Amino acid sequence: MTTGSVAIGIIGAGIMGERMLNAILQQDPARVHACGLWDPAPAVLQRMQKNFPQVRQMSDAAGLISASDCVYIASPPAAHLAHARAALTAGRTVFCEKPLSIDVADARAFVAQAGDLGAVNFPFASSLAVAAIRNWMDAGDVGTPQRVAIDVGFAAWPRPWQADAAGWLDRPMQGGFTREVVSHFLFLARRLVGPLHGLKGHTVFPEDGRSERRIEATLQAGDLPVTLAGAIGATSKDDHNVWMLEGDRGAVRLRDWSIAERRQPDGTWQPAPDALPNEQARPLALRRQLEGVVNLARGKPHHLATLREALDVQEVVEALLRSGPA
Repeated sequence: MTTGSVAIGIIGAGIMGERMLNAILQQDPARVHACGLWDPAPAVLQRMQKNFPQVRQMSDAAGLISASDCVYIASPPAAHLAHARAALTAGRTVFCEKPLSIDVADARAFVAQAGDLGAVNFPFASSLAVAAIRNWMDAGDVGTPQRVAIDVGFAAWPRPWQADAAGWLDRPMQGGFTREVVSHFLFLARRLVGPLHGLKGHTVFPEDGRSERRIEATLQAGDLPVTLAGAIGATSKDDHNVWMLEGDRGAVRLRDWSIAERRQPDGTWQPAPDALPNEQARPLALRRQLEGVVNLARGKPHHLATLREALDVQEVVEALLRSGPA
């Protein structure tokens, strides 16, 4: 385990890889730095060379892993575990995008192998809005929790900023909004309420070769019932989501990724005083995620999503995607 500046190597230079690189470059290089990046697409590397000339580009994944203390894996999901296993074999820690894999059995085997040498990038682990919701729960504003509701909607899929990745994001093998978006809110339910189980649901795939267009499900988080709904074309917004926890004394919710709100006696919702739109909140969460990555690489306790948490979310997601229509 390193004691100096943590060297993070990035595999996959798409949207998430570029976001993470930007976040790393804004940190104290004496604590954490980007040691290089690799992507199998020459055109992507050319773009990254133009935008980030100060970052070393590697000729292959093996060279990238060799130069790293921790490997951040932001490739499409089907390639995640091959890179992760190569990093573990080389004695590196792993910080992986979700899902761990599209193959649940392979993900189970990997988690059993990796132990505590990896974590998954669920930014709600570092969200200030989620911290506000936890504080309200601890203060008794919810009372005894009774139910969770998750609702997500999109004007279209993929979202406009993901258009360049539509080749896999809108295909049933690796993509779809359940893997990409719903998984975050399932992670939130698992972390704040309890382990996920008891799934009953259905998924609609109306177009051959394209990802799902609608989901409906019920499940449990710990002892609490959870309702889940998601659809494309259900909102005029590019992306709208609500995660709500109701109790016998009140209700709290997370809206549109970053706005923590409490329900008032008159039924209206009041945002937390320090609530920020997602464009402003995301960099703050990424900075806190990187603090966790530094601790992970140094073998210290961290607050990041564990491999076990990510696997539990993946089990639910893949079961739902296999469920088919009602």
